[in-house]
Amino acid sequence: MPDKDRTHLNRELIEFPDNVRNRTEAIQYRIEHAGITRKISHNQVRAIRFIMTGSPEQMQRIQEEGKLDDWCRDSLDWLRKEVGNENVVSAVLHMDEQTPHIHATVVPIVTGERRKAKQEAQKARKKYKMKNINAPRLCADDIMSKERFTHMQNTYAQAMSKFGLVRGKEGSEARHISTQQYYRELVGKNEDLKEIIQEQEHERQEVYDKTRDLYDRKDEARDKFLNMDRHVRDKQEELATAETKLQRAKQEYEPYKAQEELNLIHSLFPMMKEQLKIADLCKQIGLAFNSIKALLEGRNLTAKTFSFFSPEHKQEFTAEDVKLKMEKEPDNPDKLRLNLNGMNIIDWFREQYQRVKQAANHYARPNIKPEVGKNKGIKM
Repeated sequence: MPDKDRTHLNRELIEFPDNVRNRTEAIQYRIEHAGITRKISHNQVRAIRFIMTGSPEQMQRIQEEGKLDDWCRDSLDWLRKEVGNENVVSAVLHMDEQTPHIHATVVPIVTGERRKAKQEAQKARKKYKMKNINAPRLCADDIMSKERFTHMQNTYAQAMSKFGLVRGKEGSEARHISTQQYYRELVGKNEDLKEIIQEQEHERQEVYDKTRDLYDRKDEARDKFLNMDRHVRDKQEELATAETKLQRAKQEYEPYKAQEELNLIHSLFPMMKEQLKIADLCKQIGLAFNSIKALLEGRNLTAKTFSFFSPEHKQEFTAEDVKLKMEKEPDNPDKLRLNLNGMNIIDWFREQYQRVKQAANHYARPNIKPEVGKNKGIKM
């Protein structure tokens, strides 16, 4: 396969005549100027292609030794000597393939008697009439005969021996096959190739199907993972909601639980509820903790004077010769009350409040006579 990047290294080794532009015109130019008098048939061979080269190793060595130009010159000299100088109409050195080689084009113009002329005359049992044997004629058979090829291979090997080129094996059993047989073998190979292509296409389809299946399974696994992840998130949200509800329920239950415990205590100790009321009242009227404790233990509290705060009236009232005691209600033994000097302290607060109120009205209200013609209402 030619390397396009090296095509520019190819060289034309023969210069065309004036007004000849290419190899095809060079072939026709040679035929027209050779002096051929015989008629040339349409199917007659007009040119022969020669390839001159050596093995890749041999040609590489010639290049490395800098002898490629000498090899080209000597190869053309040999070819001109074998087929005639003017018959070599084109020669191109190809450097764009793996091994350097020369493509030479030879127009098979020869002189002398045709090789088959006498045989044809004897076969026809006619006296063969000799023609001008020096007249030029176009005849590829004289050059392409087996004996001629063998001769040229031997002489080319001799001419190239100084470059280290060695002739191939002489007398090789390799044979050319007929065109018909070649095409039969080509058709057979084509059928084999079709079977191979079909098998490879089948294998390719199997690989594609397996790959597609893997992608489908991957998509399925991804969907399952996403669904599972979504399910986990939903469950986490449900768990968080349940925990929130549980915390709220616990908060809401704590007071009920405390109340249940308190109710249990009250049922076991009926008077404790009353004692707690007395304790709360004592705290509101201004008694200290030790005094409250003494009252609940059943002891009496005494004092020369003491100022008590009335939660109902939001003010203090002073008592003298104080005797404070917790006692049961006379008409209801299950109830307790706080007595001050033998009187329920709640009643004592109210009595003191009325006294203070009456005294305040007596000293605060002025004696005002209403003016004639004015509103008879009292103005405080």
